[in-house]
Amino acid sequence: MRKTSALLLSGLAAAVALAATAPAMAQSKGDWTLGVGVHAVDPKSDAGDLNGAALGLGKLSTKVDSDVKPTVTFEYFVADNIGIEVLAALPFKHDVSINGVGKVGETKQLPPVVSLQYHFTNSSKVTPFVGLGVNYTKFFSTDSKGALAGTKLKLEDSWGLAAHAGLDFAVSDKGALRVDMRWADIDTKVKVNGNSLGTAKIDPLVYGVAYVFKF
Repeated sequence: MRKTSALLLSGLAAAVALAATAPAMAQSKGDWTLGVGVHAVDPKSDAGDLNGAALGLGKLSTKVDSDVKPTVTFEYFVADNIGIEVLAALPFKHDVSINGVGKVGETKQLPPVVSLQYHFTNSSKVTPFVGLGVNYTKFFSTDSKGALAGTKLKLEDSWGLAAHAGLDFAVSDKGALRVDMRWADIDTKVKVNGNSLGTAKIDPLVYGVAYVFKF
């Protein structure tokens, strides 16, 4: 969380400075934008309890750590101020831990999101926007560690809703610095040696900054 806060504050300070004298960037039907930035996936502090009966254990309180990676977005405006955005990123890597036991695994995931977004019309150089969409999370390269070393750990892929909100600070008539936040509903079924332990509710917040270019 400390890392993501520093990321957002740095981006916000730069955006305010650059937007001070810049013209506003408008979005019209038929426009495309490309955004390149960096984002942190910050899962909620408690991913919930798993049922460890298949391992001869009781409840297993789980946690998934955060990671930061470069991201890219494409948005096509189907109407003035209304766009369809696709988010992609390099794979995020997360450690999986059990409280009182420590790290028991690690995994990588790709979380592409498709959102319908509305960019509010105003006369200032700062444009807020909101969006709602669908997230698909693909887990791969999942390995067991620590107390689960030698077992086969599997996290199943997830579908869920995703929400998006942010601010675009215009730096030219075709460019803006974006500060944004997302929430994604990511619930993954956890299996060890084929035995189901239940569902981990990761549900991360995703913070980031990006440069958005209109063409």
